Amino acid sequence: MLGDRFRLISMREAGFEEEVEETGDTFAANAILKAEAVRNATGFAALADDSGLMVDALEGAPGVYSARFAGTHGDDQANNDLLIEKLKDVPAPRAAQFVSSLALAHPFLPTRLFEGICPGKITFAPRGDHGFGYDPYFEYENGLTFAEMTEKEKSSVSHRARAMQKLLEALESE
Repeated sequence: MLGDRFRLISMREAGFEEEVEETGDTFAANAILKAEAVRNATGFAALADDSGLMVDALEGAPGVYSARFAGTHGDDQANNDLLIEKLKDVPAPRAAQFVSSLALAHPFLPTRLFEGICPGKITFAPRGDHGFGYDPYFEYENGLTFAEMTEKEKSSVSHRARAMQKLLEALESE
């Protein structure tokens, strides 16, 4: 999306290889922490994301803890098992949304934030073989889970795509 109009480099190419600790209590706060840390260390404009799943019946959990909901960072199976356990007595529809916050930290301008939200619900059983994380349990408005969609289908409706579209619109209007 951005590569057509902007020269993008990875954090490593910019000389930044540290892990930025996500200490914020919102996706936006974590995205800003990461983008500003990279910008401050490199002097380059930096784009960072923080994303996750929010389930209404769990008062927004797993939220910023989505990747480490069950304790171990990135253990998709354990995270999904805990999610389904916590929702075992919750009837359908089990409303949820994926949220993505993109922060753009510029060396000479205020940091800007772009948010994308993808509404859906949590299924009772996993469906599909694609994707990662909560994708087999997250059913979009079209009746398919993210894991049942092709990468192209998911990318066209996902929370990250929606946040990125807002970023692109803002950059194109400048």
